[in-house]
Amino acid sequence: MSDHLFGDQFQSGTISEHETQEPPRFRVLLHNDDYTTMEFVVEVLMRVFQKNETEATTIMLAVHNEGVGVCGVYTAEVAETKVDTVHRLAKAAGFPLRCSMEGE
Repeated sequence: MSDHLFGDQFQSGTISEHETQEPPRFRVLLHNDDYTTMEFVVEVLMRVFQKNETEATTIMLAVHNEGVGVCGVYTAEVAETKVDTVHRLAKAAGFPLRCSMEGE
């Protein structure tokens, strides 16, 4: 069998810089509203974003005081899943909590 079966495709044995680029990352944001309780926001941050109580409370206060808070930075697929999960939990609990994602 020929060593040239795949041509020059595997000749160098190295991976180019283009092939090793990190996937785009996205910030997941929670947005303030006048109806969602602070307790529910903390619960969502702990459950969906695996924050401890102190971290969750800090982010919740940023949402409350600044109108928006960063929950974390993730790949697109993970960020989309977390946004969808927050919306599903909020709807089930009867809250209008909004979550979004933006490129880093």
